[in-house]
Amino acid sequence: MSKRKEAISKFLSDAEGGCPDAQYDVGLMYATGHGGPQDNVLAHMWFNIAALSGVAWAREERKSLSIDMTAAEIATAQRMARERTAQLAA
Repeated sequence: MSKRKEAISKFLSDAEGGCPDAQYDVGLMYATGHGGPQDNVLAHMWFNIAALSGVAWAREERKSLSIDMTAAEIATAQRMARERTAQLAA
């Protein structure tokens, strides 16, 4: 596995483990397409989770990202964030 893929895998693992900074970083990866495909819905979801974990700048990223998203995409991201947050809490 390349170092880049290892880093991405570690960020995802840490994010799913509840690390707020990793949650923000995963949001950035999806928002920019660095490390994988660009996906606004997944980026918004991870920024939501990071914001709920207290990462203030995640709110700004989420707000900025929302400008280019439809209401349906935002609703999907919010639903996914609620589901993922419930999984993380379990």
